[in-house]
Amino acid sequence: MKAINLKRIHHVAYRCRDAKQTVEFYQRVLGMDFVLAIAEDQVPSTKAPDPYMHVFLDAGMGNVLAFFELPNSPAMGFDDNTPDWVQHIAFELESVDALLSAKAVIEAEGLDVIGPTNHGIFQSIYFRDPNGHRLELVANSCNEEEMTELHRVAPAMLDEWSQTGKAPKHAAWLHQKEFNGENT
Repeated sequence: MKAINLKRIHHVAYRCRDAKQTVEFYQRVLGMDFVLAIAEDQVPSTKAPDPYMHVFLDAGMGNVLAFFELPNSPAMGFDDNTPDWVQHIAFELESVDALLSAKAVIEAEGLDVIGPTNHGIFQSIYFRDPNGHRLELVANSCNEEEMTELHRVAPAMLDEWSQTGKAPKHAAWLHQKEFNGENT
């Protein structure tokens, strides 16, 4: 069988309550360019009569974040069976200094910000968009050797997790780095 050769993620789509408010938030707070909008009265793939506004925002380096406003659908909700912190959209910044600057900008918008949180290989802050989506800004704080080691142990970690359902210790050094607040 021939392998699929993916080029990149074309876009990732989420639902929003108000497309205009959502676009303005991402432009103002995160500096994203509003790339395009698609509006239909019928879903192209299913032919269902369900009007929508589909907006696309440039998240940098060819990455696109999209939203659907669905006025005829029930009010949007979130997965009640998944912890609130799990489902989120993460964006990478160039440095920890940029992360701290972004935190100040976001707090100036009157938004609550959690962090910075040290994850060992990166630091991040968390906040919410007007739709309640949890957003994360990340600044890597690891070196190439650490990433190479994490890549190397990933299959063994996944196998152990699959068999035991307990957190593997293959990258225990990462937790020590996180605990010590070390950055490289």
